[in-house]
Amino acid sequence: MKLYAGCKTTAMGIMPHTDIDRAIKLALSLDIPFWPQLPNVSFYEDMYAQSSQNFPGISVDTENKRVAFNAARFEEELVSYSQKLGDVETFTMSRDYSAVYHRFLSKELNDYPAIRGQLTGPVSFGFKIVDENAKPIIYNEEVKTLLFDFIQRKVNVQYQELRRRNENAFVWVDEPGLGWVFSSLSGYNDIQARGDYRDFIKGLEGPRALHLCANVNLPFLLELGVSILSFDAYQLGVMPREYASAVGGFVRNGGIMCWGIVPTDSTNLGRETPQSLSILLSNYWLAVSHTSGVAINQVAAQSLLAPARCCLKNIGQVGAANESACVIAERDPASTIEESLVDKAFAYLRELSQILRDKYDME
Repeated sequence: MKLYAGCKTTAMGIMPHTDIDRAIKLALSLDIPFWPQLPNVSFYEDMYAQSSQNFPGISVDTENKRVAFNAARFEEELVSYSQKLGDVETFTMSRDYSAVYHRFLSKELNDYPAIRGQLTGPVSFGFKIVDENAKPIIYNEEVKTLLFDFIQRKVNVQYQELRRRNENAFVWVDEPGLGWVFSSLSGYNDIQARGDYRDFIKGLEGPRALHLCANVNLPFLLELGVSILSFDAYQLGVMPREYASAVGGFVRNGGIMCWGIVPTDSTNLGRETPQSLSILLSNYWLAVSHTSGVAINQVAAQSLLAPARCCLKNIGQVGAANESACVIAERDPASTIEESLVDKAFAYLRELSQILRDKYDME
């Protein structure tokens, strides 16, 4: 990949919009556009539903908004599935499962420095989807093994499709589940996840990218073999020394960090400005530089910028008496509060990028 990160902007895939064209236009306003996941348009646009297409034993219940797994059906469908392993269509996302993805692919994308896709990772999918006994499928060894291979193939097919539109394409694996493996109640721990994930990452084509928001453990994530890591940096507040050292080593070895730094809830977004966020992020980078010895300009040069999280629900509204209690952008009457918050976060992101490019003398 010939991407010079240089504080370029991108964002998480999930967005609250119901207007496909409006969401894509917003995604295309960033340096590295992405295809939006719009679950408010259709349940098939849900991150778990999209990943599930053609996995044996799976059914999608759009009425109840549920992805279900049945062990008996899994066994019945294994033979036909194995016969279709060499068929690219088995791992391609159809228009039924994402009209947005195919609309995005129809755009002129070659002139961007890079484009990006995403897919739900096997750990998150394995924890989220349960069998008929309400047991997460990640605990079924046969299903888990097939799931890792299945998601790997789907990521690679998506990467090839995107790469035909832009040679600097990459797909990040969306893995909130990797934050759950440290819980003593998970039943699938960090040691198991580390082994499974290293093998999974090795089989990915193109830049090996990983994204997650909650429960971030940077040293663990940066040891999995990825070349791009996207995470919610805003939640940290300060950069722990252990994290700073891990980031420094990752950057020294050529890795790219995507810092989710612009909050998308009204409470935090209302108290921040692009200037205040530039100070927060610069302090993170300063801690990385002081701890690891990597020049701060190098850290900046190998950084992408993004919103901290998606914004399907405005958690900042909880307990607010009315909308005026929150500081949000002036919004289109047709927009929801969540859509307006995303609009404002993206505007902050673009301004923040320029501030940091000027500060660290980047193109």
